[in-house]
Order: sequence, then C-alpha cells, then structure tokens
Amino acid sequence: MPRRFPVRRVLCVLPLLLVAVVAVRHRSVLAEGFGHLATARWPWLLAAAGATCLTWVAAACTRQGAVVERLPRRRLLATQFAAGAANHLLPTGLGASAVNLRFMTVCGLPLARSSAALALYLLAESVGRVALLGALLIAFPGALRLGTLLPEGAAGPLLVVAVAVPAVAAGVLALVPRLRAAVASFLRTALGEARSVHGRPARALALWGGALAFPALQASALVLVGRSLGLPVPAAHMAVAYLAATVAVALVPTPGGIGSVEAALVVALVATGGPAAVATAVVLAFRLLTVWLPLLPGALTLAALVRMRVI
Repeated sequence: MPRRFPVRRVLCVLPLLLVAVVAVRHRSVLAEGFGHLATARWPWLLAAAGATCLTWVAAACTRQGAVVERLPRRRLLATQFAAGAANHLLPTGLGASAVNLRFMTVCGLPLARSSAALALYLLAESVGRVALLGALLIAFPGALRLGTLLPEGAAGPLLVVAVAVPAVAAGVLALVPRLRAAVASFLRTALGEARSVHGRPARALALWGGALAFPALQASALVLVGRSLGLPVPAAHMAVAYLAATVAVALVPTPGGIGSVEAALVVALVATGGPAAVATAVVLAFRLLTVWLPLLPGALTLAALVRMRVI
C-alpha cells in the first residue's frame, strides 16, 4: 500500500519554519528592538508583559462569548496563544481565524455556526476598538493631529475606495444568484447565533467585555513600554495613537501587520507630540515584546495543539 502523506506532521513543523523565515527577514528590526529593551526600565516592561498576557485571556473571553456552548477553558486559552502566532505568520488575520474555526469544529460546532461565531467575534472586536478610540477622542480631543496621519492627497482615493468596494460587492451579489443565496443563508445563521448569545447575559458580557478589554490591554502595553523608555507623551495620548494606528492599518494585508503597524505607530506617536527617535524606539520595543518574543512559544503551542488534535 502507498504511504499516506504525513499532513499532520507537516502542519506541526510548518509554524516553526515560518517563524524562522519571518525572523530572518526582520533580523535588523529584532536586533534594534533588543537594543532598546536593554536600556528600558524593567518594572514598566514587566507590567507591559503582564498586560500582553492578559490580552489572550480577553480574546478567550470574547471567543467564548460568541457561542452558546461552553468551550473547554484551558484548550480555548491555549488556542488563543497559538492563534496569536498564526496571526503574525499569515496576512489579514487569516491565521487566527483558521485556528479558531478549526478549534470550534473540533469541539463539535457545525461549520456554519462556527463561521457565524467567528464573524460575530470579528464584528465585536472591530466595534470595541473603534468605540474605545471614539470615546478617547471625545475625552481628549487634542490627543492626535489627524491631518498628519494621512499623506497629502490621500483622502480622495480613500473616499473613492470606501464607496466603490460596497458598490462592487452589491453588484456582484445582484448578478450571481447562487452567491446571493449563500450570503443570505450565512446571514440568517449569524443573526440566529447573535440572538442566542445575547439571550444569555453571561455570554453577552463575555463577548463585549472581552472586545473592549482586548484593545484596551494592547494600548496599555504600549503606554507601559513608552513609560519604560521615557516617551514624553501623556498616557491617554499614547493610547489614542495606538488605537488610531491599528484601525488605520486594519485593511493592510501583511502578516500580523508586520511593517505596516510599526510605521503607522511611529507616525501616530509623533502626531501626539512625541520625538521621532524616542517614538521609534518605543514602537520597536513594543512590537518585540508583544509580537516577536511570544512568536516562537506560540508556534510551539500551535504545533502541539495540531499534534494533540485539539485543532
């Protein structure tokens, strides 16, 4: 008999290979980031590391809040840690979405309901991030000079894209009946799942509480790293800069926002009044602490979960 191709064994090794490739490609950034961490005040960095760890707890709460069934807590938390690594290896959040979709189906949820829960999570996370940014901008209207975040002449093309994309999507749905039927079926499932979740106060609290806590903890980590390196910017202004930068790069198809997030964060911190050199150091140290250091253990966890058939 011909031997079967060892798909699961390859999937166990693939995350580690991707980590090595990404690390080699960004080795200069890693070296500079470690250099900045060496000069930072460690109590602030330890607090930032604690906030980073809590983001996985917040993500697990939001994931649980998106489904009615109780998910196994330890495996759910481990999956969020592994999904974080996958998210930084594939573009536009595809890695985390694929890991969580697989986890929910292994837990017994039908694919249609798992997809609906995933969509509800993404919606809640986006709404939570934008709502938190809006609240901070209302409370601190002078925190960010928004005009500096957009290159000159970029507003017009962005407006055209914002109008054209929904128009094209509506046209495609109108012209392709089978696609329209599939989208309608998915929306019915998603709305039914959302009604079921919001019919349980504990699930709704987990969903929206986690969706607000996740970006708040991420912003807190940046604030703490800023304090460790002496960035002369108020904490609220740094939080606004982080949220504005991550919202701005949400549609940039790079793995985990690597490259685009760093650039947007530096621009945003400078727009809040921070010196460019210190802002760059803060961003590199922040991304090293929150992305690069957890990447290898996250990939190892992902490989272990694949081997254990949790995902």
